[in-house]
Amino acid sequence: MSKKMLGNLMKEAQKLQAEMAKMQEQAKEKTIEASSGGGMVTVVASGAGEIVSINIDKEVVNPEDVDMLQDLVVAACNEALRRASEMVNQEMSKLTGGLQIPGLGDIGDMFGK
Repeated sequence: MSKKMLGNLMKEAQKLQAEMAKMQEQAKEKTIEASSGGGMVTVVASGAGEIVSINIDKEVVNPEDVDMLQDLVVAACNEALRRASEMVNQEMSKLTGGLQIPGLGDIGDMFGK
């Protein structure tokens, strides 16, 4: 490979890296919503893999059945985080043209998966 070709490849890699960093910053501002229990528990997660808010309908709060409420919260949180990861992966796929680039891994790695 010639030095010119290698130089061009390095420039493209740097450009892609900058675009990915920008995309990750933008993803932090995007949110996704998921719910469980027929909408009784709603969770909003950011593209950065953080839970932004949780809304629990008063009707689902039963001191006699805390386990059900905990299960609904966990289910809604997991779904929101899964959807956020999927959203970021779709954005990344647009950037990379669907190519799996060695060393980048799945963007889901941002979410500890």
